[in-house]
Amino acid sequence: MRLTALISAALLSVALLLSGCSSSSKGGQSSSSSQSSVTAPQGSAASRSGTFTGLNGKQVAGKVTVTDGQIVLSNFSSDEGPDLHIYLANGTDESAVAAGKVIASVAFDKSSQTFPLSGLDESKYTTVVIHCDKAKASFGAATLS
Repeated sequence: MRLTALISAALLSVALLLSGCSSSSKGGQSSSSSQSSVTAPQGSAASRSGTFTGLNGKQVAGKVTVTDGQIVLSNFSSDEGPDLHIYLANGTDESAVAAGKVIASVAFDKSSQTFPLSGLDESKYTTVVIHCDKAKASFGAATLS
């Protein structure tokens, strides 16, 4: 009898957890798409792009486009790092990255990725940097033009 009650409670907990994750996930998607629509007028003035090259003995490849209030990575790949982030900066050294703006965590093995800029004025930056925050090292960068 107690075993049945424990199993029922465990199943109910799992069901609630899974339903909570799926509704939270949907909410996150609509939130990011609403952020994109809010920032679209600012980014639509100009589209800039560049091609990644590796730095510091690391391999980073692919194309980056900054347009419509978002950063879009295509055909992207990078060496694996424990704490990779994408930055907008005005150079690739540590001081430039520190003075830049961290955008988000980036997946080293996901070819297509999109990051909303949430009202950030991307025209103030010249470079998109893939940086390992834990190692304090730039893995690669693309100069925007």
